[in-house]
Amino acid sequence: MSQTPDFEPNSFSTAKQDQESQNQHFDTLALRTGHRRTHEGEHGEPIFLTSSFVYQSAADAAAYFSNEKQGNIYSRFTNPTVRMFEERLAALEGGERCVATSSGMGAILATALAFLKAGDHVVCSRAVFGTTTAMFDKYMRKFGVDVTFVDLTDLSQWQTAVQPGKTRLFFCESPSNPLSEVADLKALSSLAHQHDILLAVDNCFCTPALQQPLKLGADLVIHSATKYLDGQGRALGGAVVGNAKLLEDVFAVIRTCGPSMSPFNAWIFLKGLETLRLRMEAHSRSALQLANWLQTHPAVEKVFYSGLESHPGHALAKQQQRAFGGIVSFIVKGKRAGAWSVIDQTQFISITGNLGDAKTTITHPATTTHGKLSDEAKAAAGIVEGLLRVSVGLEDIADIQADLARGLDQLA
Repeated sequence: MSQTPDFEPNSFSTAKQDQESQNQHFDTLALRTGHRRTHEGEHGEPIFLTSSFVYQSAADAAAYFSNEKQGNIYSRFTNPTVRMFEERLAALEGGERCVATSSGMGAILATALAFLKAGDHVVCSRAVFGTTTAMFDKYMRKFGVDVTFVDLTDLSQWQTAVQPGKTRLFFCESPSNPLSEVADLKALSSLAHQHDILLAVDNCFCTPALQQPLKLGADLVIHSATKYLDGQGRALGGAVVGNAKLLEDVFAVIRTCGPSMSPFNAWIFLKGLETLRLRMEAHSRSALQLANWLQTHPAVEKVFYSGLESHPGHALAKQQQRAFGGIVSFIVKGKRAGAWSVIDQTQFISITGNLGDAKTTITHPATTTHGKLSDEAKAAAGIVEGLLRVSVGLEDIADIQADLARGLDQLA
């Protein structure tokens, strides 16, 4: 028989710790939730880089595998470091449970596999990440799931799209990628629940530091942890947050199908969560300054940022969000040639499709993140050739403006 350790390696949270966390505020939760010190007495969260776990006896192993005991079995679906991240993000979102995944798209796929089957119907906003559109439009249809795409902000389109008895899921991003459109989440959740439909909200642009969709009526919150939850562009990961009953179905997908989060990546995201609110507030401040500056530039035809009073979703964003986030999109003169010219003349801004980084990034959505969409789908989503998306980082805002001005001034 294996030697019994000084601590229980397969234990989950204690009732006392859970009760204490319910009374704590966001920044405390972001630093403390989920970490239960081992017998080593470590101050920082440990990384459990192990594929499997050891039991005290054959009967003990059987009890874990049959769910008589709850704890670590195999790191594809139970790992202490991943669990720390899951508990921390669930606490920040105000959810009962979180299930971590290998990427943001893995989180969306796990949600679809958990709640949809052949013959079901999904209503999805047109204003979503291009790969999200492709997943629903191509792969979900391949397996017999029907999909209707609607305008994010037109509640009547969501209502008209409902197929009684068939529609199982509403899916949206708010704010949207890349135009920062804002959904009325309370109204959308009310409509969904009238028809016994689940509402899933991609909260990537705001994170729980700025918006908590569950408190606005959403059933599920989706994250690409790759973005702001990490905050430094280091690792891939995703997550689904919601109530325990719904998340059990998502967990079953991860356990069986395996789109799992790496323990090392989970540790990176834990470190990212520690500074999440501070970073999101800093991103938001600089993004608002950049959006105001862009509005005055003669080479810029239109700016999309919900922090601007001219943005159609501004008032709603003020109600639902604590700040407006770090993504600013804008249309420049000269269509694709003008947009590419602005990109190519930057000197330190990173030309990459990623966002949510401490470093400012810039991309041309029509040929990158939304490049695989049809011309019709791009037009419907507002992805025009002159559109640029900037994820405003933590550099000095004057330097960011100066770097963009190199190309913009030549277009004016």
